[in-house]
Amino acid sequence: MREELSVLIQAQYPLIYLVTFEEERAERAIAALCQQRPQQRMYTWTMTHGMSEYGKENGAGQQNNTVSPQAAINWTIRQKEPSLFVFKDLHPFKDSPEVTRSLRDAIESFRGTQKTIILMSPVQEVPIELEKEVIVLDFTLPNMSELNQVLSAELDRSKTTGITTEGREKLLKAALGLTRDEAEKVFRKSRVMAGQLTENEVNIVLSEKKQLIRRNGILDYIEEDETIDSVGGLEELKHWLKQRSNAFTERAREYGLPQPKGMLILGVPGCGKSLIAKTTARLWGLPLLRLDMGRVYDGSMVGRSEANLRGALRTAESISPAVLFIDEIDKAFAGSAGSADSDGGTSSRIFGSFLTWMQEKTSPVFVIATANRVERLPSEFLRKGRFDEIFFVDLPNEEERKEIFQIHLGKRRSNTERFDFDQLSKVCEGFSGAEIEQGLISAMYEAFAQGREFTQLDIIAAIRATMPLSKTMSEQVTALRDWARQRARPAASSVAEYQRMEF
Repeated sequence: MREELSVLIQAQYPLIYLVTFEEERAERAIAALCQQRPQQRMYTWTMTHGMSEYGKENGAGQQNNTVSPQAAINWTIRQKEPSLFVFKDLHPFKDSPEVTRSLRDAIESFRGTQKTIILMSPVQEVPIELEKEVIVLDFTLPNMSELNQVLSAELDRSKTTGITTEGREKLLKAALGLTRDEAEKVFRKSRVMAGQLTENEVNIVLSEKKQLIRRNGILDYIEEDETIDSVGGLEELKHWLKQRSNAFTERAREYGLPQPKGMLILGVPGCGKSLIAKTTARLWGLPLLRLDMGRVYDGSMVGRSEANLRGALRTAESISPAVLFIDEIDKAFAGSAGSADSDGGTSSRIFGSFLTWMQEKTSPVFVIATANRVERLPSEFLRKGRFDEIFFVDLPNEEERKEIFQIHLGKRRSNTERFDFDQLSKVCEGFSGAEIEQGLISAMYEAFAQGREFTQLDIIAAIRATMPLSKTMSEQVTALRDWARQRARPAASSVAEYQRMEF
């Protein structure tokens, strides 16, 4: 980012919008660019102190009568020497016609000069009148080298010695995605809680990342206790995931493998799609983030929804490698094609932004999206290149139903030898995994109410009293199977899956 900012300044771009929460760090970076060109001066503006020259103490460089943003911008126009003018938090004035007009006047007067206005703000809100004039940059979070400086300073202050190179690397990797200030605070917190700062405090550092995600408001940090062995059947999908369990390591890069992008899981509701997504993160040892598309949409102001999505994706990238889970994505993007008539095109713009990010992202964020109704998904979403693979999860076959019963009964009773799994599997033909679990729970409630232990007959009675989704929505299930037969990879054993899909 710094190299790009330097190029834009040298190329005499008059207006740059720098999105960052780290004012002090960004200021230092801009000042360092100024030092490379001794003839260029740097000024900063705030609505509390007006315009002042950077680095001057005790108000020596403060300019009179520049507290008003309009007055400050007009002051920049009158300056003759090459300068950078950093305006902090000008976005609350974006709806002011006077401020917008002053900025446009400044852009016109800066042409051919070595003067640039940098709008610095934690949120991206550009007036529509300036969209063709401004260049937007995201000020990147600290890299390993910068975080290492922070860690070294804290180790010196705490007089901690003996930390290994490997331990230092663990702490730095855990801190990736935090701002410099957040990293300083969490390193101090680790030292205070443990008495010293060592690699054993990685979990304390990771807890700060959870707070970062909670503050975002659109992402959820999911902690899943279940392992992938808790998923019955789906052996092809499990095998595919286990093959890629080390896909984000340096060893994989040295081997020449690209970073996986993600996968789309289609299938009948209740057949384990969401559980697979949750257990994948644990299998790979990565944090699991859930993107709630319902929270993305915000009709309070134009452009807010798109900014919400950009912020959520930026947060996911900042703590990568990570798994980003989007459940029932068919509902989120179902109306994108005709959104111009329903929501002014917001859904369409969000869909386009997400597709572009999926196509061009280089960060190690693995996207797992699930969908029940494939006909609702736009065709652009399904083309090759968006996802590494599209899997279809069908209703479990006889062997898979036995395995599902064994898993759920094994969770609730230590001794399951009294159950005939072959009979149970045959009775619940056409049931999804979720329906099998609910049948078992119903049987347990029935026996519990009568003050006795539940039996095989209780489970059979509960299952026979249930109408499975495969019968109530048989047309949709058949249509989904027909679509998936030629377009998706079966999540279960290939031969068995395709045989079942032929019915």
